[in-house]
Amino acid sequence: MVILKPGKEAAVLRRHPWIFSGAIDRKVGEVKEGTVVEVFSSERQFLGTGHFMTGSIAVKIFSFLRTTTGADFWLGRLKQAFELRMKAGLTSGPLTNAYRLVYSEGDELPGLIIDWYNGVAVIQTHSLGMHLLKSVLVDALKDLYGEKLLAVYDKSAETMERASRRNESAGGSRRSEGIKLQTADCKLQTDCFLYGNSPAVEIAETGHRFNVDFVNGQKTGFFLDQRSNRMFAQFYGKNRKVLNTFCYSGAFSVYCLKGGAEHVHSVDSSRQAIGWTGENLALNGLDETRHSSEVADVKVFLKNTSEKYSMIILDPPAFAKTHQVSNNALHAYIQLNASAIRHLEPGGLLFTFSCSQAISREMFRSALQSAAIETGRNVKILHHLSQGPDHPVSIYHPEGEYLKGMILSIE
Repeated sequence: MVILKPGKEAAVLRRHPWIFSGAIDRKVGEVKEGTVVEVFSSERQFLGTGHFMTGSIAVKIFSFLRTTTGADFWLGRLKQAFELRMKAGLTSGPLTNAYRLVYSEGDELPGLIIDWYNGVAVIQTHSLGMHLLKSVLVDALKDLYGEKLLAVYDKSAETMERASRRNESAGGSRRSEGIKLQTADCKLQTDCFLYGNSPAVEIAETGHRFNVDFVNGQKTGFFLDQRSNRMFAQFYGKNRKVLNTFCYSGAFSVYCLKGGAEHVHSVDSSRQAIGWTGENLALNGLDETRHSSEVADVKVFLKNTSEKYSMIILDPPAFAKTHQVSNNALHAYIQLNASAIRHLEPGGLLFTFSCSQAISREMFRSALQSAAIETGRNVKILHHLSQGPDHPVSIYHPEGEYLKGMILSIE
């Protein structure tokens, strides 16, 4: 049991799922990292049930009702998440067979990500509480998908290591022993299969085909959150000379070429990513003469190239992991976008994104305004972009809206 200090229950009563360590008055009973705890106000009013953590966020609430957290509870949560994706048309259509099944707080399962890739479920945990539930989650996935489930892969090593470092910095030099145990879970990549064994998978997304290397790839292997934004790129890319920066496995490049782009130039600092891009272009039968690629640091590339483009896509990695470094991140966004704007022809389009949770939509817009001022170009906003419906944002947890994007017209 966790009891809050007087007056610290207000945010929870508004259904925000995070309890910060400074709000806790005391713990009753054996409470350690990963423990399921009930949270009470100073006046003993029940507030919610969640997993206890040892960092600055001390409890992540997964239910605002008193509940028994047996296998049926977690299966019910997964079924609820599946039904939401079904309503969005993602679970049974012939053109798409990959989607995010569970998006943390957005699905009332804080600390848990599950992506579905055409028969393969990739699990990524961000808290010890969820990490300890892996076997329960595998059983729930078997129940949910039946014979369609070919494999379950645990992609939590990196995220759990980051959680360990956060806890170390928040609570002293000694790392959480519970989180340290995760490093023994997957000594080899092949050990990370919790069920089945399928080291690579091909998916369909709005009729396009992609190989997903969830073992070696970034995050869970593919950026599902950009699905709807790639459709915008396919529409606007027709007859344009496109530069796709931070291209990763080339999904934006495939969409643009399918939409009739005159030429697409894909740039990424990873040679492996450029290799995946080539594979995905070939998988979709695209004309190689309309595509070129380059292994290069994007900022250096933009500084050195003299090429002009009629459409540029900027989808960089998160420049700010925490609010403490948000000012540095804003400066980086300003410089990167200003550099891209300088390489756009009059009438060109800039697709620009931030996936930094610490950067608000207002902060990102301000950075783009500063970039426009720096270049002296006339810039107009055509669209505001965000993550897709399989990354739902709880209205009580606005922090879940991490992906911000805009389509800008550059005169």
